Amino acid sequence: MRTARLFALGAVPALALAGLTACGDDKPPAAQSSSNGKIAVTATDTECKVEKTEAASGPVTFTVSNKGGKVTEFYVYATGDRIIGEVENVAPGLTRELIVELAAGTYETACKPGMVGNGIRGAFKATGESKPLTDDAKLSQATKDYQQYVKNNTGALIAKTTEFVNAVKAGDAEKAKALFPVARTYWERIEPVAESFGDLDPAIDAREADLEAGQEWTGFHKIEKDLWVTKDISKSGPTADKLLEDVKTIVAKAETVQLSPIELANGAKELLDEVATGKITGEEDTFSHTDLWDFQANLEGSKAAIAALRPVIEEKDAALAKSLDDKFAAAQAELDKHRSGDGWKLHNELSEAQLKSLGDAINALAEPISKVAPLVASK
Repeated sequence: MRTARLFALGAVPALALAGLTACGDDKPPAAQSSSNGKIAVTATDTECKVEKTEAASGPVTFTVSNKGGKVTEFYVYATGDRIIGEVENVAPGLTRELIVELAAGTYETACKPGMVGNGIRGAFKATGESKPLTDDAKLSQATKDYQQYVKNNTGALIAKTTEFVNAVKAGDAEKAKALFPVARTYWERIEPVAESFGDLDPAIDAREADLEAGQEWTGFHKIEKDLWVTKDISKSGPTADKLLEDVKTIVAKAETVQLSPIELANGAKELLDEVATGKITGEEDTFSHTDLWDFQANLEGSKAAIAALRPVIEEKDAALAKSLDDKFAAAQAELDKHRSGDGWKLHNELSEAQLKSLGDAINALAEPISKVAPLVASK
C-alpha cells in the first residue's frame, strides 16, 4: 500500500514540510518547549521514541532520525486515522523534519519501519489556542479557490469513472483502455486530497506491488491488469462497481473538507515528488504504460495549488513567484516533447535519457516549491 501524502484535511489545520538533511551524531536533537521548537523522534525497526508527547497548539516541528536498518516513515494522525502530516522515505542514518500545525486536541504519532502496516504508535496532545493562518484574508481566499478546483475535478472524476466502469461491464475492452488514463487524470490532479482518507485510497489506487499479505486487491490497477495482461474483463464487473462506489464516497468527503493553506503548499510539492521519485520509473501504470497522463495531471494539480497561493507568494517573495513560473513552464515544455495526438507517448517508448531529462525538470521545479510552505507559515 502506498503511503498517503501530506495533504491532511478537515477542521484541524495541518501542515507538513519534509526537509532532508544528513544525520549528525547519534544523539537525537534536544526538544524545545516553545510551539516552534523541535521534538526529537528516534525511529528504529522496533521503536518510535517521541521525546515529548505534548506541545502548545500551532506549528510543531518533529525531527525524525532513523536509527534502524529499514526505510521508515513518520505520521501524525487525528481522530479516525485522518492523516495530519507525514514524512516518508527516511532512509537509515538520515534525519528529516515534519512540521504540523495542530489545533488543540489529541493525536497519535506513528513510525512505520519498512513503510508498511499501522506503525508503532503513541499518544500526542496539543494544548491551548492558536490563531489559524486562514485569519489572513488572502490565505482564506486561497483555500476557497483551491476548494473550487477540487470540486471541478471531482465532478469529472465521477463522470469519467462511470464511463470507464460501464465500458468494463459491457465487455468493451478497447473503450475501457481508452478511458483508463482519462479517468485517472482527474484522480491524479487531486490525489493528495484523496489519499488522506485512510483505506479509501488503497481501495481505489493500490498497485499489485503495494499489497500486504491478505489484502484484497481492488481499484483502477486491478482492472488495468485485467485489461492489458490477462486480457479478460468478463469477471471484472464487481471490481468496477466497487471502484465507482469508492470514488463516489471519497468525492463526497473531499468536497466537504476545509483546507489549510499550508496543506496546499505541501500537496503541490508532494505531487511532484511522486513523479520524480516513483512514477518516473514506470511503477504506477506498470501494465498499460500510460504514466505520462499521470505526470501531466500531477503537474496540473501542483500548479493549481500554487496558483491559489500566488497572491501571498508574490507579496512575500516576488522572486520566488517568478522562479515558480519559470520552472513550471520548463517542466511543461519538457513533458510536451512527448505528446502523441490528444494524449501522450507510452512510458516504455521513452529512452532513459528522455526520462532523466523529464525527472530533472520536475526536480528543478520541486526545489522552489519546497520554499512555499515555510513562506506561507511565516508571520
